[in-house]
Amino acid sequence: MTLSLVAALALSAAPAKSQPYTIQDQVTMRRISNPSVSPDGKRIAFVLRTTDLEANKGRTDLWLVNADGSGLRQLTQSPESEGQPVWGPDGQSLYFLSSRGGSSQVFRLPLDGGESRAVTKLPLDVGAFALSRDGKTLAVALEVYPDCPTLECTTQRQKEQAQKKTTGRVYDKLFARHWDAWSDGRRNHLFVLPVDGSAAPRDVMVGMDADGPSKPFGGPEEFTFTPDGKGLVFTARDVGASESWSTDLDLFLAPLDKPGAPKKLTEKNRATDTQPVFSPDGKTLAYLAMSRPGFESDRLRVVLRSWPEGKERVLAEPWDRSAGSLAWTADGKSVLVTADDIGQHPVFSIDVASGQVRALSGPGSAGEPQPLPDGRVVFLRDDLKSPADLYSVHADGSELRQLTRVNEEAVARIRFGDYEQFEFPGWNGETVRGYVVKPADFDPKKKYPVAFLIHGGPQGSFGNHFHYRWNPQTYAGRGYAAVMIDFHGSTGYGQAFTDAISGDWGGKPLEDLQKGLEAAIKRYGFLDGDKVCALGASYGGYMINWIAGQMPDRFRCLVTHDGNLDEKLAYFNTEELWFPEWEHGGTPWEKPEGYTKHNPIDHVAKWKTPMLVIHGGQDFRVVDTQGLATFTVLQRRGIPSKLIYFPDENHWVVKPANSIQWHDAVLDWLDQWTKGAKKPAGPSVAPTAKAAQ
Repeated sequence: MTLSLVAALALSAAPAKSQPYTIQDQVTMRRISNPSVSPDGKRIAFVLRTTDLEANKGRTDLWLVNADGSGLRQLTQSPESEGQPVWGPDGQSLYFLSSRGGSSQVFRLPLDGGESRAVTKLPLDVGAFALSRDGKTLAVALEVYPDCPTLECTTQRQKEQAQKKTTGRVYDKLFARHWDAWSDGRRNHLFVLPVDGSAAPRDVMVGMDADGPSKPFGGPEEFTFTPDGKGLVFTARDVGASESWSTDLDLFLAPLDKPGAPKKLTEKNRATDTQPVFSPDGKTLAYLAMSRPGFESDRLRVVLRSWPEGKERVLAEPWDRSAGSLAWTADGKSVLVTADDIGQHPVFSIDVASGQVRALSGPGSAGEPQPLPDGRVVFLRDDLKSPADLYSVHADGSELRQLTRVNEEAVARIRFGDYEQFEFPGWNGETVRGYVVKPADFDPKKKYPVAFLIHGGPQGSFGNHFHYRWNPQTYAGRGYAAVMIDFHGSTGYGQAFTDAISGDWGGKPLEDLQKGLEAAIKRYGFLDGDKVCALGASYGGYMINWIAGQMPDRFRCLVTHDGNLDEKLAYFNTEELWFPEWEHGGTPWEKPEGYTKHNPIDHVAKWKTPMLVIHGGQDFRVVDTQGLATFTVLQRRGIPSKLIYFPDENHWVVKPANSIQWHDAVLDWLDQWTKGAKKPAGPSVAPTAKAAQ
């Protein structure tokens, strides 16, 4: 057990002593999610995650708080995880998922007293669920073999597969594997059943070789009952053999009151359609839609569809932001969304009649907005110095109130680094923005080494957000200033800015990073421009590998996590082919120049900067051989380097002990090259026999 893990285990027993932010604080911070407002608007149920360091995992429980912030209390304390609270229509009970008993099932908890009881006792795990408006019917997501007529057929086939002595998997189409799991023929299908258990579950996706909700991240936001309870609207990518290179998620309507196959509602749009939500009066279906097939980072627009007639219109078309977390206000006159916006991620209200957009939540990152009957809006909010809590705000954006303080004691003893957003002229003189996070215990008379953090995506943002993997406060707490640049390709600055990276991965973004770092050093005199290490994951990891060949003398050290070394080979190794095909202009055989234009592997002869390479063995997005190849180059060229390989992690490092190890290793690497060693001179051995001659 590492010393850091021992320290983390001892946190609860340690005295309340002020200290800079550490990775131990990060993994033990309570994490709030899934707010659900009661029908009368007086109470809010939510999920709270705590970390069990001994078990090396998080566990979740249900909590309840009044809408004014009073009366906070814990509802469940089962050793197993519980989540996804959904109110019954009478407001006197909560439905939720729990893995108590060894299987994930739907439970019901009466709030006037009494124990939780299982509503479903199915032979398969329930992945997500929805409750009809009248509270009489459940829709549950189960992983089944599409050709199986019963749930028992799926369980029997699984048992037979487990008993086979042969282990070879046979595939005749993609996906063979996805995200971090090998395909075994099972699909997420939606089933409906009466809450009272009076009838067996019925598969509403019979015959569909598709997932509903979508894999790997789809959940209850992707399906909903129609207002009359006679149908189920859901999201699925039903495109046959082209699944791995198609972004054509569609909305389907499955009839529940009569036999019949699901009807595709969004036939005309070959791009993504998702997150269906009905208005309170049931007359309008709102959903999110992209317009460009094959592009996963296209702008998500709000579409309103009259129900059941089907006439559609795009709401707030001129608003150049990509919407998420869709909900209706209680009066049905506005929809609530969140969106990246110039380094922030606020809640927005969009007037249904006029399309007028109003920001409600102010600076920071907001999520999962829910309406209250009095016109206020409940949501989660965090920022670079504050983990998430529940807040509410008036419909006009006034009277912001904090409702919970789930980390109050922990935050009170932590010394965070202050932060500031700045801007500078980037590529083509266009305005680019970034953040500087000062070290904890900042002294303006001192110079500080710099952790230069490069975000992934690449269509993402290093904004005003309290992150649980890439949190600049972990560097600030160690005595570093963190600099983060939202280069061309980032989200929240208009779709044209986001589009600018496609086909130019190593061009405009690199120029923005170069100019942004130098602008920050010039503006903030406390940044030691001679002691800078650059770090990144995913696209950020690719960029680190690209920087190694383009800026070999700029950085004291580099850290690349799950980043591509060879973009051409990466196409053949990854699973979601629509991504590289869009970003590089086609397949490698159709557009080879798109993959060689900015390919790090072609510039390894120029590498000289010490590099820490980290990779997850279960990462099927950026496969582990990319990290191993990077380490091979570094070792063969005699460049100081280390490899950390997590065989049980995917594209992210999520297990608490592994997260602690990751941060300890990264910070030690930065310390080694910025605080203890002179600037490296380059490769220490002759790279090749040919060069030696």
